[in-house]
Amino acid sequence: MTDLLERAIERARALPPETQDEVARAMLVVLDDEQTLVVLSPEEKASFAKSLAQAARGEFASDERIRAMWAKHGL
Repeated sequence: MTDLLERAIERARALPPETQDEVARAMLVVLDDEQTLVVLSPEEKASFAKSLAQAARGEFASDERIRAMWAKHGL
């Protein structure tokens, strides 16, 4: 094992268990040993549900609003 990988693993050991699992999932995705699994928080689930409901009702941003958003970011 390289020194860099050892340092990374040592730092990961100090993290809370949930964060260790997130780091492990990311490593496994990079190593292609596990399919990507994203666990959404309740807030994220609610946000997706709200967005899907808006889309189902046909509520989309106007062209003007999109242009303003791009302009705000200099694009």
